Amino acid sequence: MAYERLPCGSSSKDSPCFGTLTAMLTYVETLVMDVIRSAYQTAFGAEPSPSFLVIRPTDRPEFGDYTSNIAMLAASHLKTAPRDIGSKLLQAISEQIESDPSHPVSRAEIAGPGFINLFLEPTAVQGSLRSVFDNDLPFGSSDLGKGKTIQVEFVSSNPTGPLTVGHGRQAVLGDVLARLYERIGYKVVREYYFNDEGQQIDLLAQSLWARYQELYGETHDIPENGYQGDYLILVAKALKDEWNRPYSQFDEDAKSRFRHEAVKRMTSLIKRDLRELDVHFDSWFSEADLHQAGKIEATLQLLRDKQGVYEHEGATWLRAEEHGGAKDSVLIRSDGRPTYLMVDIAYHINKHERGFDYVLNVQGADHHAEQTCVKAALRLLGYPDEWLSYAVHQFVSLKEDGQVQKMSTRAGRFVTLHDLTQDLGKDVVRYFMISRKPEAHLDFDLDLARAESSDNPSTYIQYAYTRIRSIFRKAEFVGFEDVNQTDLSLLTEAEELGLMKMLDQFPQVVVHAAIDFAPHALAEYGLNLSRAFHAYYDKHRVLTDNVSLQSARLTLLNAVVIVLGECLAILGMDAPEEM
Repeated sequence: MAYERLPCGSSSKDSPCFGTLTAMLTYVETLVMDVIRSAYQTAFGAEPSPSFLVIRPTDRPEFGDYTSNIAMLAASHLKTAPRDIGSKLLQAISEQIESDPSHPVSRAEIAGPGFINLFLEPTAVQGSLRSVFDNDLPFGSSDLGKGKTIQVEFVSSNPTGPLTVGHGRQAVLGDVLARLYERIGYKVVREYYFNDEGQQIDLLAQSLWARYQELYGETHDIPENGYQGDYLILVAKALKDEWNRPYSQFDEDAKSRFRHEAVKRMTSLIKRDLRELDVHFDSWFSEADLHQAGKIEATLQLLRDKQGVYEHEGATWLRAEEHGGAKDSVLIRSDGRPTYLMVDIAYHINKHERGFDYVLNVQGADHHAEQTCVKAALRLLGYPDEWLSYAVHQFVSLKEDGQVQKMSTRAGRFVTLHDLTQDLGKDVVRYFMISRKPEAHLDFDLDLARAESSDNPSTYIQYAYTRIRSIFRKAEFVGFEDVNQTDLSLLTEAEELGLMKMLDQFPQVVVHAAIDFAPHALAEYGLNLSRAFHAYYDKHRVLTDNVSLQSARLTLLNAVVIVLGECLAILGMDAPEEM
């Protein structure tokens, strides 16, 4: 399945924002890029194309700290074999190193077909630590979005029951993506769309009415495809206490009353569940408003004017395939009722009318066909493709004692998000929901989530934060925040250099987690940074008699705790002083 991307596309060199990302290099990456660029200029007497300037951290230390495939990228342009290009670049870099005692690279090697592997001097890595402190904005922030608005719509569950664990994944995914986009300079508007019209609401109202009448000794079947959950019994009891009268017939008056109360009370439950998870919205948009404002009819007319619809078997169809949709789809049924797709198209035109620069919808993978049809309709109406994007996610299963639980909302067999949050706490739920890439199915391991040990990744990150804060409480030390007064050259241990390299990468992790719809990368980064810190602290003393070394190490840990704090904040988790 192909996944839509935001206007920046992705981090690949073919992305329209590749040059922008290249300009957002970290401290160490800037040094490395300057070395590669200068070597190319020396070897070939010209400025390299920006598309040639690709570097990445290596996965294994024997290959150095950074590697570049510039030789392969430039081969066609230079009409020279990559290995020969690499040899010339290697010679130029070696000459730079010999002539400059402060050069950031200690040595360079050529590998394979022409990869240039660079080994950095400790000073290059040590200097990066200052960037954690020298920022007006929180470290990891940027102005990539330049204040443009993105509406992020997520959850948008029908108000037909409490939120389930499946909704919980989307709630956390959407919320973390919104936080990420705020960090990279976008103005984010979070919106929840209520499908408070249509057949599902009618079925909910009739299901509630049947439960209500049971309290008066009458037996009525829950309608086919209605809602069986015990939560409606609780609502029915509350209504009986308020109304104190039966409704023997499900007439228009009863239908209106039960519809109104069902939607109101389900909405209240949904808002409670989201608050407990620390998920908040700027806007709650009602489908009913679209109908009352005549937006469905107006949208259909716009599509007619563009010859985007046709009649078939009494229904009105969208010419979706002609404009990139999965297949032509019904907009107006033969009985005159609009389909969900018709309403969704009208809703997106409303979004555009409200002036959002971009729109991001967070949805389940089961909506893919409809997503292509919405895009097709907007394309037909002249909307740019990059205006609307989809972050798509797979489903969630709860696993306990090695067994996967089967769930069904209509049948009333499900674990509510409220129950899960009450059981585990919002931080654990949030971390586990975001721990895997969205397009992968998530088995939520309840046993691991409940574990009070280092095996539990959510508490492991928080423990790293708490442990560092405890170190500072023990240290009778003042002024370590002023990195300019600290001798960072004392930080030469392999674990120290490794921590500084990880810290340097944090701003890029934030950017890529946002534009690639990959918030799991931030969760993984936080876990890896915590592991690196614990390994370092278990091996090296921070509070020592050597005041200069202690100052340097406290400065390093201060940077680590800053980054861990920012990481936890974006993930929506608490940063506890004590555990």
